[in-house]
Amino acid sequence: MSKFMRLLVMFDLPVKTKMERKAANQFRHFLLHDGYYMMQFSVYVRICNGRDAVEKHRQRILHQLPPQGSVRMLIITERQFEAMEILCGRKIPELDEKQQQNTVMIL
Repeated sequence: MSKFMRLLVMFDLPVKTKMERKAANQFRHFLLHDGYYMMQFSVYVRICNGRDAVEKHRQRILHQLPPQGSVRMLIITERQFEAMEILCGRKIPELDEKQQQNTVMIL
């Protein structure tokens, strides 16, 4: 039986030169075309069905690494992902009901 997991990819890439911007954009486009969605700026997430899928996508990331900057990956279970709290200063209307339950509002 497979266990759903989330693969979080967080990165800080240089964008000062035209070549750096191009590399950063290519990496972001790779993530989007590989099934990731942007959770917040420079943090992308995708769901994987078990450890084998996680390893497959980990290898794909390793082959697409930009020449400079840092990329971090974090693997968490679906249960851990669902327990995430969203902390923000005002209500975000695009969150669904389950996300609203995990959101702490600071006014």
